[in-house]
Amino acid sequence: MSYGFNAGEVFKVAIQIEENGRKFYEESQKIIEGAQVKALFAELAQQEIEHKKKFETLQAQLPPQSTAPTVWDPEGEMDQYIKMMAEDHVFVSSAGVKSQVDQIRDATDALKLAIEFEKDSILFFLSLEDAVTGKKDQELIKSLVKEEQEHLRRLTLELRKTSKK
Repeated sequence: MSYGFNAGEVFKVAIQIEENGRKFYEESQKIIEGAQVKALFAELAQQEIEHKKKFETLQAQLPPQSTAPTVWDPEGEMDQYIKMMAEDHVFVSSAGVKSQVDQIRDATDALKLAIEFEKDSILFFLSLEDAVTGKKDQELIKSLVKEEQEHLRRLTLELRKTSKK
């Protein structure tokens, strides 16, 4: 079955992704030792909270046609489907955030994993941008991509600094 997503549904995914990102950054801080990376992860965790609030606000402002169901869903399964997509594709593997964090040995590992997750987030949002209907909906999704691109840029710069040490 093919789903056509509307912006409201995509924002639900974005909100879940931001929550998962916050958990990742907070859990990672507990095990890495580099002060600069810890500070960056603390800041990114806070930004994930802010992004989540921003996305909730944007979602609440969507016009009715942007939140109208695109498929008949008498059982209310769309929310479960969207949550599954967020959990399976971005910031959470099937093993969960804790399992991913347990694989981190040092700040470099943490940065590489964070970069991987941010790239996945960008790809996920770009693919959903194509799945939504309507120009306004697509523009709203682009705002999600820009937020994640900034995280990726900062993480990549920090990895370069850490690798030179």
